Amino acid sequence: MDTEGTFDSRGTHRNPPHHPATPPPFPAPLPAPPVGPPPIAGPPSYPHQAPSPPPQPSAPPPASLPEGLPPRPQSVPGTPPGARPSLTDWLRTPRPEAAPGVWTYGHKPKLPEDPDRIPDRRLVAGALIAALCGWLVGSMLWHNYFGGYWLWPLDLLTPDSWAENGEMAYVVATYAYYAIFACAIVVIFGRVGHWDEVWRRYVAPLFRRAWDDPGSPPAPTNPQADPAQWPELRAAGAHSAADRLAEEVRAGRMNDVDHARIQRGWQVVRAGRESLAAFTDTVLRHGAAAHGHPSGARDLPARTAEHDLVAHQVRIGTAADDLRNPYQHRGVGLALDPDVLGTSLLAVGPAGAGKTGRLVRPVVEALCLQALARQVAVVAVGAAGSGLGADEAFDVVVKIGRPESAYDLDLYGGTNDPDEAAGVLAEALIGDMAASLPGGDSRRAATALAQLLGPYRAAHGRFPSVPELRELLDGSKAAVGALREALDAAGQSAQARELDARVRQAGTPGDVGALLADRIALLDRPVFAEFFNTGGDRRPFSLRALEHPLRVRIDLPERGHVEASRMLARLILAQFTECAVGRADRSLFACLVLDDASHTITPEALRGIQRLRSANAGAVLTLRTLDDVPDALRSALLGAVGCRMAYAGVTTWDGARFAEVWGTEWVEARDVTDRQIIAEEPFTKVLHFIRKVVTGKAVTTQSVTVRKVERERWSASELAHAVPAGHAVLSVTSVRGESGPPVLVDLRA
Repeated sequence: MDTEGTFDSRGTHRNPPHHPATPPPFPAPLPAPPVGPPPIAGPPSYPHQAPSPPPQPSAPPPASLPEGLPPRPQSVPGTPPGARPSLTDWLRTPRPEAAPGVWTYGHKPKLPEDPDRIPDRRLVAGALIAALCGWLVGSMLWHNYFGGYWLWPLDLLTPDSWAENGEMAYVVATYAYYAIFACAIVVIFGRVGHWDEVWRRYVAPLFRRAWDDPGSPPAPTNPQADPAQWPELRAAGAHSAADRLAEEVRAGRMNDVDHARIQRGWQVVRAGRESLAAFTDTVLRHGAAAHGHPSGARDLPARTAEHDLVAHQVRIGTAADDLRNPYQHRGVGLALDPDVLGTSLLAVGPAGAGKTGRLVRPVVEALCLQALARQVAVVAVGAAGSGLGADEAFDVVVKIGRPESAYDLDLYGGTNDPDEAAGVLAEALIGDMAASLPGGDSRRAATALAQLLGPYRAAHGRFPSVPELRELLDGSKAAVGALREALDAAGQSAQARELDARVRQAGTPGDVGALLADRIALLDRPVFAEFFNTGGDRRPFSLRALEHPLRVRIDLPERGHVEASRMLARLILAQFTECAVGRADRSLFACLVLDDASHTITPEALRGIQRLRSANAGAVLTLRTLDDVPDALRSALLGAVGCRMAYAGVTTWDGARFAEVWGTEWVEARDVTDRQIIAEEPFTKVLHFIRKVVTGKAVTTQSVTVRKVERERWSASELAHAVPAGHAVLSVTSVRGESGPPVLVDLRA
């Protein structure tokens, strides 16, 4: 019977996974990243060499890939995304200051809103009606439909002999009089029809676009103001490096990722972690390839979104031209960047609303590009086949439960501390049901796990695998006896007392050992036999590597292992919050993108998300509905994140939570009252009667009352029923505390 390797011993199945050896450095070695504290977890950390001495100007150390990571082909430098013809024009395009979440590339701030601004439809209709009336009046005057009465000023100012003798002077005076009347008609009806506003709003922009070429911004006359000439390097005295990079830009050998990566290297110099001489020497030797990513990649295999790596933004849509949107945001592009993702983002919408395709995938792609520029460390988590990106776009791909995966997931987060490992593992195993445990939290579960993990590590120098941990939690006499013998042989009396305490608590009322054993059994399945093994063949990946610009994708198990997938998602979230906050070097922005965060939000996870903002880290979470979060945590979750997104199709119950967190605003309410006019005069009564017969309505007059009232920005009913398909309502907050209003976004634009 073919078991497809499920029950075979390790290394004996027919198609063992391929584990490539560490590749040699690629040609033209690039300098290593700035040397930081040594990685905490040995094998899964990145890079996997001992810390190198500070780079010298003559021979910078080569960058290398993590062990077991196949080399990525170096992409050919290309032009930035979009319709920009060259990197030079892309760099020279202005990016003015704007509100958080606004796409700044080529952004033109709007003039202040004019409360007396005439709507477009009324303006065009009024202009056409005024033009028609002016033409009718002028035609009637030209054809003398009014007789000669309108010519009396001409007769008054000219002698009678001119008209009687038909002199040329009278002809000239007549045409001049006609011209004056024509000008008067144009001025009068132009004022009535607001032709000057029509010119400013519709005609003048056409002439400006005809004379200006928006695709080619003019070159600055001052080289110190030209971003394509690297003015910051010239100001610091590195003229040779600036000349070399400017030549790379002109020759087309540099792309937007190269530019962002070298800018990151210059920031390292300004921070004092690298010398100016070493930076200049590296640039002179390698040009646009200087300070390369250890994978050797200089771009992603393919891009699906519009990116601006100067502003670190990815465009996700356009604000709809809707009255519910603030005036300054209507028709403006909206984007996300680390400045707003640092406050974390929560997106809620039903299946098929576009959360993965129009939000998660562009954000992951942008973070991967910024990781190639040595600015970001990204971990993308989703179900297998969810389309978060191709394997070639990532440095580490962990496919849990699939035999072709070259990487394993470290169940204990790469830590050597049993208490820390026990706390994270307890959060993953029973964090979703902690409220039902005695005491209302998972501290007892963490204590029970620590009483086993500590003795096992003291005896064997490693943490137990899933089957070994399950036996210990079940209270197997053979497993417990073997562990006690190993502790006695190692002279670990203190750890032996910990084990004895666990044995005494086993089976007592309130003990969580049996519950932990049942939960860990979800991972002790044949499909996971090759995973979560601290001594297995696959290299375990640890989130301790967040201090390096890694691109990581973790594929959760496929259908049939829903509970295991949720447990692993909670584990990754707990490890990420713990490792991101505990980083010694926080210069890189770390981001976790969790494509489906259902049943992962716990009180401990919520506290971890709140700590990310101060650690230069953030999380992107998506939910189908807020019902996947415990009721007591729903409002707290919306308050913990700074960016909130409600997709079309949310329920009114979910909409009520968003409406509550978005609050209210003062608006002008107009109350219109119709009052019937009672005529007293007989003639007026006849006119009113005729008008009522023609229109079917009585003659009324309107009175308008304008007052300030406080109303919800978006009500629960509007969120549930007034958001069109392909749209979402988004509000963002930056790490500096600047917040933006909820804006209706067209994600398809």
